Amino acid sequence: MAAPRVLVLRAPGTNCDEETAHAFVQAGAEAERVHVNRLIDNPLLKDRYQILCLPGGFSYGDDIAAGRILAARLRNHLGDLVNSFVHGNGDRLVLGICNGMQVLMRLGVLTESVSAAGDSEPATLTWNNHGRFEDRWVHLGVDTENNANCVFLNGISHMYLPMAHAEGKFVAKDQPVLDELKQSGRLCLRYVADQQSTISDDIQDFPINPNGADANVAGVCDPSGRVFGLMPHPERHIDATQHPYWTRRKEQPEAGDGLAMFQNAVQWFE
Repeated sequence: MAAPRVLVLRAPGTNCDEETAHAFVQAGAEAERVHVNRLIDNPLLKDRYQILCLPGGFSYGDDIAAGRILAARLRNHLGDLVNSFVHGNGDRLVLGICNGMQVLMRLGVLTESVSAAGDSEPATLTWNNHGRFEDRWVHLGVDTENNANCVFLNGISHMYLPMAHAEGKFVAKDQPVLDELKQSGRLCLRYVADQQSTISDDIQDFPINPNGADANVAGVCDPSGRVFGLMPHPERHIDATQHPYWTRRKEQPEAGDGLAMFQNAVQWFE
């Protein structure tokens, strides 16, 4: 089969598009960075691609709230694009990284169909507990007990990735919403203490949980497992030498922890 084609969406303020496109190429895909205005001018461009990726950065300067302006542009001008990737025939994937996850949360595609939410937003991303931008490496655990179908996390149990955000704290409307999301396998990626730690719903102290997120949530997927958003940056750890202690490691792995996510996306089409 031909390599899947990836649409890496750019907007004013996006600054991780090149690294993200490179990560997909390293995993065996074909990636193209496309500006949102180009898609608005020619919406049919969407038909070229099998994967939509919203990379990290500060789209539109994070004015109003992180990701909200880009989400509004997508909702108002490119609703068909969003619908075709998120719903469509079930033959496409969507990945949102950092600011991209913020956009997906504002669009509601990561938390839609949550029955306990009523008419209000079931969950959101808000300011880190300490109220400032935080940049550090974090340990992540995959909820292998409840997570049955997230395409991007297939076969992964732990990752060590960098994060860099100010509004990355996942907050659910209430406990029933959090429970429903967890039980349906949607809260698939969590902050943990180290590579040997199991996931926990008890909120971990800073810096293990760098933002104070409910249930230590670092990533959320939709019910199908084809749409996934995470706050840490897998594209910044696709090579082993990107590990902060790579010169001190006795055994050098073949790749960085983040590469497997992109490989999973490519292999899903095989």
